[in-house]
Amino acid sequence: MGEVAMTVKRWMAGVLAFAAAYQGTWAAVFPLSFYRDFPGPGLHWVAALGPYNEHLTRDVGALNLALMVLSVWALRRRTQEAMVVTGAAWSIYNAIHFLWHVLHLEVFRTIDKISVVTILAGLLVLSVLLMLPVKQSNGVAQPATS
Repeated sequence: MGEVAMTVKRWMAGVLAFAAAYQGTWAAVFPLSFYRDFPGPGLHWVAALGPYNEHLTRDVGALNLALMVLSVWALRRRTQEAMVVTGAAWSIYNAIHFLWHVLHLEVFRTIDKISVVTILAGLLVLSVLLMLPVKQSNGVAQPATS
């Protein structure tokens, strides 16, 4: 994989790892705070969607922490194959997460609707881009390496 392409892919995996660390740590360690205050002070995106469930909140945290581990592994591995697998795992999660939220926006204020859709769409786009093969200068997709 070309050096520039790998740098871009590593940046994307890093953004996904950061998002997972932020959400995962908060939800797993402080589930009630996550429920009440996610994504930040004055915002209540999770609480607006229904009653608190500590088990499900901690599961969301655990899932995100697992995706963070996968993303960091891909960052360190630096191979096309690692990026594709990581992008695929994130794409499954982000596609379902994005679709669910798009179908349940009625509980949010307009600014929150825009924010939710924009953030989740951005994470989904990064996930999909991470899966795309990188072409060499001769126009042929580079095979996965380990």
